[in-house]
Amino acid sequence: MEETDVILQWGSNARAAHPIFFHHVLKGISNGARSWTVDPRRTGTAKFTDSWLGLDVGTDIALAHGVAREIIHAGLTADEFIRHATTGYEEFVAFVESWTLERTAEVTGVPTEAIRDLAHGYASAPTAQICWTLGITEHHTGVDNVQALCNLALLTGHVGRRGSGLVPLRGQNNVQGGGDMGALPNKLTGFQDVEDDEVRAKFEGAWDCEIPATNGWNLTEMFEAMERDELKAVYCIGENPADSEADVKHARAMLERLDVLVVQDVFLTRTAQMADVVLPAALGWAESDGTVTNSERRVQRMRAAIPPPGEARQEIGIINDLAAQMGDGGWGNPTAEELWEELRTVSPMHAGMSWERLEGEGGIQWPCPTEDHPGSPFLHGRLWERPAGGRLAPFSCVEDRRPLDELSDEFPLRLTTVRALDSYNTGVQTDKYSSPIRTGEALEISPADAADLGVVEGERVNVSSRRGAIEMTIGIDRDLAVGLCHTTFHFPETTDINQITSDAVDPKSGTAEFKAAAVRVDKLVEVATGA
Repeated sequence: MEETDVILQWGSNARAAHPIFFHHVLKGISNGARSWTVDPRRTGTAKFTDSWLGLDVGTDIALAHGVAREIIHAGLTADEFIRHATTGYEEFVAFVESWTLERTAEVTGVPTEAIRDLAHGYASAPTAQICWTLGITEHHTGVDNVQALCNLALLTGHVGRRGSGLVPLRGQNNVQGGGDMGALPNKLTGFQDVEDDEVRAKFEGAWDCEIPATNGWNLTEMFEAMERDELKAVYCIGENPADSEADVKHARAMLERLDVLVVQDVFLTRTAQMADVVLPAALGWAESDGTVTNSERRVQRMRAAIPPPGEARQEIGIINDLAAQMGDGGWGNPTAEELWEELRTVSPMHAGMSWERLEGEGGIQWPCPTEDHPGSPFLHGRLWERPAGGRLAPFSCVEDRRPLDELSDEFPLRLTTVRALDSYNTGVQTDKYSSPIRTGEALEISPADAADLGVVEGERVNVSSRRGAIEMTIGIDRDLAVGLCHTTFHFPETTDINQITSDAVDPKSGTAEFKAAAVRVDKLVEVATGA
């Protein structure tokens, strides 16, 4: 990031959501990188970059297609790379042909010159990186949004080499590490497919168990199964769905419907308060031994600084004892090192990362297949081999689709949820301390919308959607487009925003469309009081 020529942040307010990463962005800019931000809001990140493209919410695919067409028509494609490393190029060219600069500008709200400038600047740069996060994935087209950005990298050869690539910034602490370990419904440890017979046989042999041959449920599918009474018991570890789910009233009703809810956590979250059993766990970053994987796939050692307080215990110890209570006492009580060494035997991408190497080298990026392998600073270098190694990279012809929660006369404002620098997720880790930069939860609207609604900053209002209504305090964001409003989701105890967020879901990922709810704002009716 610090050495690249172009930094394109698309749907990512890294200054607030990924402040450590953003320092590397700033170093890249300081070293001469040209930078663009694509976001419906003029975020704090956008204010540090050269150009801001303020597109309408949910038009990311349209903008990406318009940029792609301009790159093609300007003759800026990486033709040799496309021939040897990709598939579906001719079909893709035909697919995006209708996305002229004029049509793209009309659909997205981004001026034609800004689109042209981005296309030429990104494509002609010697190296370039695209970064994104929840701003494009929390849509019903989340996977398609990402694939549209991947098309741009394939068109220009900005992938698989130093300084060029695609950078998904993970939404929560160690979410990458959770995926590494197999905490996904369709993947086993090391991102190996559950439905691959050979992969499953390997794990069954190592673990002396039988693994179901079909993918499990994602979180959205789990709630659907609760509604069908097919899921009756949930063991929830380090998650707070009673506050974090879209259309949270429905989520809470489904959790109440369970026969058994067990929560293992370090805080008494709203979900824990609903549980039949609460298992107090150790705080991951202070009280646990093990590993963590960051957004650049770097596996690093974590060391317990203090013992867990009171009755809190290491997560693995709790799980091992539960296994023994359920009749399998062979798990024992392995150390973090023993668990890691077992992981290396079943995950090829981690095979070369011995515990000793992790201790001595301060972290290694996967894939690292052998102990003499240095790790991989970037992925997909195989695409530059001739012939290209492994599966060729496909272009994706993804359709432009608007948010499912449509604007109307009744619900004329577009609500998107955002992150604040000083807070974290549903607030369970951050709301117990004060912050000099915390302003409290507010519905931020433009000055023009405030005037039209007849409301002022600090006024309490009723905010409603097709799913419910809550009271909020008005804030004025002078950089905000007319018709757009935003708020954070960090303080559900005071502002239960997920009562009104959209329950539309991306069918490919199961991710809810948090970024595109249709809402209205009404002044509160004052109740007259008399003597």
